[in-house]
Amino acid sequence: MSHETIYQAVYIPGRGNLRRDLDRCLRTGRTLRKPRRRTEERRGRIPNMVNISERPPEVADRAVPGHWEGDLIVGAEGASAIGTLVERTTRFTMLLHLPEDHGALAVQEAIVTKMVQLPSILRKTLTWDQGKEMANHIAIAEAAELDIYFCDPHSPWQRGTNENTNGLLRQYFAKGTDLSVFPADYLDYVAMQLNTRPRKTLDWRTPAEALDELLSNPSKPPTVAITA
Repeated sequence: MSHETIYQAVYIPGRGNLRRDLDRCLRTGRTLRKPRRRTEERRGRIPNMVNISERPPEVADRAVPGHWEGDLIVGAEGASAIGTLVERTTRFTMLLHLPEDHGALAVQEAIVTKMVQLPSILRKTLTWDQGKEMANHIAIAEAAELDIYFCDPHSPWQRGTNENTNGLLRQYFAKGTDLSVFPADYLDYVAMQLNTRPRKTLDWRTPAEALDELLSNPSKPPTVAITA
């Protein structure tokens, strides 16, 4: 139960007003509920973003490869970050090196650099949360030739594969550490560790094996369990 739910339960019986004997008990003395966030603050922070509800249905069942989920894992006090990209069908992971900063331009360049290395069959969509680091999503979509969709606010389950992968990555990048100290080749090493780890959801194959199978026979995507 959120604090807003509690406030509504208190104020609604009086049609938005508090009884006179209750307002004296409040530090503010306010008899009307005043939401903390204005309407414009509740709107998306990223212009022209396309909501996940408009994402093609084929993404959900993982039958077609080339659909990615992305996010940042953040270091101590939010001062450093590493980008994560995970392909939904094979669970293949790529890490974005962001040594200087994790603003919109840095994230744009890192995503495009990684994505353009992939064949077109593996570049269909990317799903991200509404973090301001994706402010340049239109430029990313054009350069990488993929469609970008944004999750609803506070809905990490809409990127369940990515959330699961980020949890695995904390084995290598502990919370509260400075992530900028890790060089690009170490990020590639960690990605390799995840991509060569057998997964139950892939019938105990590794993401690398699933990806290799896909590229060897693109007309027959690897069979996977429908899980995060």
